[in-house]
Amino acid sequence: MTRTATPRLRTWVLLLLAVTGALLAGAGPASAHAALTGSDPAQGVVVKQAPSQVSLTFSEKVAMNDDSLRVLDPRGKPVQTGGPANLSGTTYAVKLKGGLGKGTYTVTYQVVSADSHPVSGAYTFSIGAPSQTVVSATGPVAGGGAVGVLYAFGRYASYAGFIVLVGGAAFVLACWQRGAGVRPLQRLVVGGWLTLTAATLWLLLLRGSYTTSGKIADVFDLGLLGQVLQTKTGAALVSRLLLLAAAALFIAVLFGAFTKREEGQEKRDLTFGLAIGGVVVAAGLATSWAMAEHASVGLQPGIAMPVDVVHLLAVAAWLGGLTALLVALYRAPAETPVEAGAVRRFSRIAFGSVVALVATGTYQSWRQLGSWSAFTDTRYGQLLLVKIGLVALLVGIASVSRRWTARLTDGTGTAAAEPEKERVSAAKAGAAKAGTAKGDTAEDAGSGDSRRAAQLARQRAAMAAARQKRLRDGDGNRFGLRRSVLAEAGVAVVLLAVTTWLTQTEPGRTELDAKAASSSSAGSATAPSNGALTLDMPFDTGGANGKGVVSVDLDPARVGGNEMHVYVQRPGGQAFDIPEVKIAFTLETKKIGPLPVTPEHITTGHWSASGVQIPMAGDWKIAVTVRTSDIDQVTVSKNAQIG
Repeated sequence: MTRTATPRLRTWVLLLLAVTGALLAGAGPASAHAALTGSDPAQGVVVKQAPSQVSLTFSEKVAMNDDSLRVLDPRGKPVQTGGPANLSGTTYAVKLKGGLGKGTYTVTYQVVSADSHPVSGAYTFSIGAPSQTVVSATGPVAGGGAVGVLYAFGRYASYAGFIVLVGGAAFVLACWQRGAGVRPLQRLVVGGWLTLTAATLWLLLLRGSYTTSGKIADVFDLGLLGQVLQTKTGAALVSRLLLLAAAALFIAVLFGAFTKREEGQEKRDLTFGLAIGGVVVAAGLATSWAMAEHASVGLQPGIAMPVDVVHLLAVAAWLGGLTALLVALYRAPAETPVEAGAVRRFSRIAFGSVVALVATGTYQSWRQLGSWSAFTDTRYGQLLLVKIGLVALLVGIASVSRRWTARLTDGTGTAAAEPEKERVSAAKAGAAKAGTAKGDTAEDAGSGDSRRAAQLARQRAAMAAARQKRLRDGDGNRFGLRRSVLAEAGVAVVLLAVTTWLTQTEPGRTELDAKAASSSSAGSATAPSNGALTLDMPFDTGGANGKGVVSVDLDPARVGGNEMHVYVQRPGGQAFDIPEVKIAFTLETKKIGPLPVTPEHITTGHWSASGVQIPMAGDWKIAVTVRTSDIDQVTVSKNAQIG
């Protein structure tokens, strides 16, 4: 009774952790999948005069090429000059041609976020008055089309290959060392290595087209491939290929020299060496994902990357080992069946892996969502709920497998021993009959009927194999274990597909921020003014005539476009000019900014800037940099509620 209650208690504890632990609320921001948080001119606004440039501000740094940022006139002709430039931090701008006419202009962008995923979109603004335009408002679709489908398939194959390679090798080395000589298991692990290697090369070739044009013809563009190799993702894929060369050596030793060693100190030393080397290679392969995707950017990357590595290794140990166990139960020869001890050892490893998955998954969920609403209001959150449900189902089926394992272990010395003896007897009988068949063959050959003898030998061998299979399948405990493990593997395939889809989906926190910025910007285009904000900040640069007061007026001091005026006065109140004044807005609680603004000089002691974009409401830090000479400069700041 106690032995049955303990596994059930563990199962319910894991289910509770899997379902509720990942739902921990957190307000901490995380960055992944860049989102457009501001623009100048803003979306939907009508400006009186043509701007000299268009600037975009993203939630994180992005990678751009010459065609990443385009501005199209109402007839669809590009009006930008040169490529985009990084103004400051996460703000990028492109210069516009002079003398632009009235009408609606379309801004399109296609960039690559710091977590390696392509991001694209478009919006419009108007000069003078809105007009009809022939340009589609959707803009380019990054990562879509046939190349997007092929790239997604490559990602799925790479995850599957990694799981089978690492989990299968771990099962052989840690749970069932006799399996190193079983050919189906050898084919499984080697197949995982081949799949991961082919998928990595596949992704390396597709990467350039996936993040730019999306054309199949560009897959073999060596110029694009050269650009990919200089990126973080390209370096990660190349590192993965180098580690796979080391993995090939590991596999050769595991299925070669290791199987030939007799039990003793020499084999134990080799086992220890393989275990250390295998862990290092497996962790390195997992790091090649962590260093280039969600974990490498945003909140706490120094913690997130090791957590991601542990998460991937736990998935591989559980699902890859499960696949190896399934192959062993169905494909292992009858004379070398999987021992109950091997199943019991894997059960312990699987339990530890689930605990690690729950802990690391909870942290990742908090990091990528940041709020309860993101679970239902974003696609990432909805997929995460599906994943949590599949994990809970998998844990439930695993509890059934644990019960079958306990029954198999309990029956080792009694009922299970008879089928085992019968298997051995059947194997010996089959061998004896095969030997008899050979003798018959020799006699028949002497009498000139060798063909008949060979046919008789094949029939007897088939009968012996069928008898062994019946004896193996006649073990009810083993048969029940095989069925439950098969069900686990089926759910695991679906879980892997959902996980792969999840890694390509924009995290919930970023999606909500982008929606908020978009709606705020759109609403501010027509919203009435609610009054101006004025901040007075004394400054002292330390040089001659270095003291004064800088005043910043922001109207209407709300989300969206604002008019800004800056006044510089001496301590006595007289206006005076200084060589340079710069403004920067920072929303520290959301890790937005600094958003730089360089106002234009209007008259003595007066600077102005129009269309100053405030992407969201909050307590903004407004920093003013004042330079009174070539070497005398100071930055003063104040906080103010905007929006």
